[in-house]
Amino acid sequence: MTASDAAAAGPAAGFPHGEPKLRIRDLSVVFRTAGGDFTAVDRVDLDLAAGETVAVVGASGSGKSTLAACVNRLLADNGRITGGTVHLDDLDITAAQEKTLRQLRGARIGMVPQDPMTNLNPVATIGAQIAEALQVHGRAQGEQARKEAIALLERAGIAHAASRFRQYPHEFSGGMRQRVLIAMALACRPDVLIADEPTSALDVTVQRLVLDQMAELTREMGTSVLLITHDLALAAERADRVVVMHNGRVVEAGPSREVIADPQDAYTRRLLAAAPGMARAKVTQVTPDAARDEPRPLLELRGISKDYRLRGRREPLRAVDGVSLSVLPGRTVSIVGESGSGKSTTARIALRLEDCDSGAAHFDNADITKLKGRRLLPFRRAVQPVFQNPYASLDPRHTIARIVSEPLRVHGMGGSRTDHRATVIRLLDQVALPASCADRYPHELSGGQRQRVAIARALALEPRLMVMDEAVSALDVLVQEQILDLMVELQRELGLGYLFISHDLDVVRLVSHHVLVMRKGRVVEEGTPEAIFDHPTDPYTRELIDAIPGKALHT
Repeated sequence: MTASDAAAAGPAAGFPHGEPKLRIRDLSVVFRTAGGDFTAVDRVDLDLAAGETVAVVGASGSGKSTLAACVNRLLADNGRITGGTVHLDDLDITAAQEKTLRQLRGARIGMVPQDPMTNLNPVATIGAQIAEALQVHGRAQGEQARKEAIALLERAGIAHAASRFRQYPHEFSGGMRQRVLIAMALACRPDVLIADEPTSALDVTVQRLVLDQMAELTREMGTSVLLITHDLALAAERADRVVVMHNGRVVEAGPSREVIADPQDAYTRRLLAAAPGMARAKVTQVTPDAARDEPRPLLELRGISKDYRLRGRREPLRAVDGVSLSVLPGRTVSIVGESGSGKSTTARIALRLEDCDSGAAHFDNADITKLKGRRLLPFRRAVQPVFQNPYASLDPRHTIARIVSEPLRVHGMGGSRTDHRATVIRLLDQVALPASCADRYPHELSGGQRQRVAIARALALEPRLMVMDEAVSALDVLVQEQILDLMVELQRELGLGYLFISHDLDVVRLVSHHVLVMRKGRVVEEGTPEAIFDHPTDPYTRELIDAIPGKALHT
């Protein structure tokens, strides 16, 4: 059903869950920017019935997160609602006073944000933060708040909840932190839960557990869910209805499976075509004949191991256990596995950000474990990282131009300020960013745009090997497609090698020449993408593949 068809049918028409709990009518939002007013949401209508899950999908900048921010009136200071209304039952949220909104947030409208580490207080215990949600809204106090907080942790799937209650966020894994946020958001049994990209940074098995837990809790409480996501596969699997947004407008809406199976709008079809589960492999696999003539590896890790000593634990934790791999020029080696499998530690050893306790690490036939001081500079120039969280990787005080040109200055690459500026514009163009971004700051860009800036900075030194640790996991499918195409193009032109760390198995299949599956620090299976995905031999590999969301996109 197109957006116009939905409007013509009437707001509540065709909703099996009954009358809408949340009603958005003709909503428009404008942001003040240095370049003038920008319309982020343009005359949007949306209904959410009691107990229903509606997914809002679209590329970065489509207006989906701004729409969600209007539901609990948490727009940025430079944003304002210029038209339309948002009703929760009979309450007009757009006209409500701040006192009413404070009572509403958390109590009737819960929120599960994307990044748990920036939304949990690092100096307060997990239990105290959940109990606070109950205390602020007068739902429980003292010992009763503690008991209810522990019960919420248990229902959110946290084992040993009573002891975990006293721990801090850094002592939890990413998936556990996200479940804590779900527990906090549902503490007061809200009418509506806004889940803004709640699992984009999680591996597929943890993602499934978290989403299953969220669905069970919301179903038990009768909570309606507004799911904001760039993952069409996830939307198809988890939502009753899908609303597709583009340039601030709703371009298509309808039952999830109908929209996926028979999209009416050209933009929806474009999103589907860009979804990794629907695309064809972007790299050509190496034939046995070609393999005999391959050059020597850029990066070689041989039997590397790494132990960590943890507070309260006698025996060290073995994060990496006897891992070996080789990355050749013009080849992509990917590592997959769930959180805690050791894949990111392996990447950090490859970057010489961690030292291995045993084994050997060579780059271009040189032992990198013995490089120190200035002898490390050529290696640092030749091997560049792109990390998962671009906001933590980009200095918020510097402009994009300064951030991208910083490696040129650090490594003493010649050229005037004008030359560096020209290089910055060229690099931004390479990653599909306009030249106008050069004078902006990280907070003025979307998450996808910030990640493209991080990639542009990594490319500034013309590296031979790039280590990409979940570098595209937070990007919408269109931006992700652009970045993956760029990676493959640069690989063909420059002979770049990639060590690619990802929990997104569909993406791994598209760009990899060789895949390693890690579990508990060990490689349990490796081979070509075809061998790993079509004929897995290890039960753990099969479990990962079975957890890939959105089977509707694959059939």
